[in-house]
Amino acid sequence: MRLRTLLALCVAVLLVACSSEDTPTKQPAEPLQGFACGADISWTTQLESEGYEFYDSVGEKRECTALMKQLGMNSIRLRVWVDPEDGWCGKADVVNKARRAKAQGMRLMIDFHYSDSWADPSQQTPPKAWRGADLEELKVLVSNHTKEVLNTLKSEGVDVEWVQVGNETSNGMLWPVGKCDTSPAAYVALHNAGYDAVKSVYPEAKIVVHLHNGYDLGLYEWLFGVLEREGARYDLIGMSLYPPINWRLKAEQTISNIKTLYERFGKRTIVCEVGMPWDAAEECYDFLSYMLFNAQDSGCCDGLFYWEPEAPAGFNGGYTLGAFANGRPTHALDAFSALK
Repeated sequence: MRLRTLLALCVAVLLVACSSEDTPTKQPAEPLQGFACGADISWTTQLESEGYEFYDSVGEKRECTALMKQLGMNSIRLRVWVDPEDGWCGKADVVNKARRAKAQGMRLMIDFHYSDSWADPSQQTPPKAWRGADLEELKVLVSNHTKEVLNTLKSEGVDVEWVQVGNETSNGMLWPVGKCDTSPAAYVALHNAGYDAVKSVYPEAKIVVHLHNGYDLGLYEWLFGVLEREGARYDLIGMSLYPPINWRLKAEQTISNIKTLYERFGKRTIVCEVGMPWDAAEECYDFLSYMLFNAQDSGCCDGLFYWEPEAPAGFNGGYTLGAFANGRPTHALDAFSALK
């Protein structure tokens, strides 16, 4: 009789505990093994050449890559231009910055623009030396350029973990030949040429297809539907997200899309670019904290990169989405160390 009473009391306690409405608030977990916390700092060498210096929060001078590590990051992203007018982001400059990442033990993403300057949703201009080439010629040019840069990095002992075959290719690349809405098969052929080139040098590297506006599910379903239909080969979905100061809705939509796209296409996501105004450090800290926690918690996102946090306000004709003031990181970047 006593045993039955004891068992009944134990069951009752368990039922009360399981049905309690006062469920503890979920606390952030430790970062998932392999989750990339990083930044694109491709302007670093150009900034140095113009006299800019970088300091930590207590005023100690730091090299930019080392400072990113000190801030809690483990990964660096670098863009590549084919034949830039001033040399910045060309092969030699990229190799220089990649050596620094290697020296700091940072993981590396290489972002091929396949242009002499910016490639993004509004412009996918072929390099000057490639203009007039037809599809078959462009496939060879894409392949050769990709291999040339990556083989040079490999010869330096640099490990490349992720490669973007194109930057924000929301409507393809190398227009007009590879414009997706008019020539989807040509775009996929160019992409696959880049994919095969990467794998020939770094077989384990993950190939990223990167689009803008991570909150725009329709855009992603269209583009990745085309890639699926046309037989594109890739490993990860890449996203950019630059929300307004009232960031929560766009951030929530982006996290939701990460999960939806994984269910739809079976591909994990990596957030290649985020940013907010440099003078909205508190809002940016909250935004980054939300994104870092929820991207990991989704179970289908491999990392997040801030785009050019080290850039001073107004640099390069008016960029204002960095996260430094007077050469020092703002509170926004504390989100990376707070995550751990």
